[in-house]
Amino acid sequence: MFCEDVPVQHIADEIGTPFYLYSHATLKRHFQAFSKAFAGIDHLICYSAKANTNQAVLKLFAGLGCGLDIVSGGELYRGLKSGFAPQRVVYSGVGKSSAEIDYALEQDILMFNAESLLELELINERAGRLNKVAPVAIRVNPDVDAKTHPYISTGLKKNKFGINTEAALEGYRTAARLEHVEAIGVACHIGSQITESDPFEDALKSLKILIEELKQRGIDIQYLDMGGGLGITYADEKPPPIHEYADTIMKQLKGMDIKLVLEPGRVFVGNAGILVTKVLFRKSGGAKNFVIVDAGMNDLMRPTLYNAFHAIEPVLNSRRDLIVADVVGPICESSDFLAVDRSIAAVDGGDLLAVMSAGAYGFVMSSSYCSRPRVAEVMVKDDRFHVVKARESYEDLIRGETVPPFLDE
Repeated sequence: MFCEDVPVQHIADEIGTPFYLYSHATLKRHFQAFSKAFAGIDHLICYSAKANTNQAVLKLFAGLGCGLDIVSGGELYRGLKSGFAPQRVVYSGVGKSSAEIDYALEQDILMFNAESLLELELINERAGRLNKVAPVAIRVNPDVDAKTHPYISTGLKKNKFGINTEAALEGYRTAARLEHVEAIGVACHIGSQITESDPFEDALKSLKILIEELKQRGIDIQYLDMGGGLGITYADEKPPPIHEYADTIMKQLKGMDIKLVLEPGRVFVGNAGILVTKVLFRKSGGAKNFVIVDAGMNDLMRPTLYNAFHAIEPVLNSRRDLIVADVVGPICESSDFLAVDRSIAAVDGGDLLAVMSAGAYGFVMSSSYCSRPRVAEVMVKDDRFHVVKARESYEDLIRGETVPPFLDE
């Protein structure tokens, strides 16, 4: 198995395991294909930082002219450090703090996506303290079923995100009377890992009605933020081709004088990365076979959290028999698995496995649970590789901790 022109085994021999591995060429190709598909409309692509916030990944996208979608002050800090222009940053998220709002206002970002009327009033208050006018969109919940996992569905009435269309009208009336906000956009995000175009079309139809009503009320909407959510192939999913997804959206926006904002994340980075792990032991439990590896649920949470499927392939593709086994990690939890009842190659201790499609929501969701240092991240370009995030040490695990003096009394 190679990443571009570098053998994966070679990287493992040099830096050890586990590690995340990203392809520069794939990341770049995914952005360019997405951008090309929307070339026929005025648009701004804002990469969704939460999918993968490694500075090397962010810098690559910033250098390609991409904008950034953030959900925290930390993501804004990372984005600015990586070269994103503040005027190409959109701040989403349901729980922005006063300090985070102040930070974004001081940087003069493009737009806040406000998710409630109380948040709108808080943004107005913070902007007033800084003698600024905050550009905002209101995130509208169009009550569209994205047909995805319940944990990553965000556009239904029962979800915590956004406000319904009726409340949004009140929100825009509120914004019009507030001195330190200016409503310049309408935003929505219906979910993640969506593998059909219809939910996006349904959401757009609802938003167009709202935008027209706002226009009649004299509210000039300059931006329509459609969020992200286009899925990728993990197993047998068949997401629509990028051009089909783009055509669906552009068809609905034909004739509208508005700038489209998009927030792709997973579709850029998901299939541009893998998690490389080493087999420690094979174990037969009588009723089950287990392949025990050195990566656990703390390194890749998705299988445990969502029961998500990730293909798992041997790094050295020699001829092997197949076995049915659970691929499990070293964490002391029964939920610590990367695969359950999976037909995989009959690997032995010391062999390497590649957990595929791990570039999105992998390292960013990892933790040091069980005092396990977080793994390294590596990027490959052509025949070179570079460690873009060093593996944590035991010393890193206790950095910032202090023991109170009274424990020595």
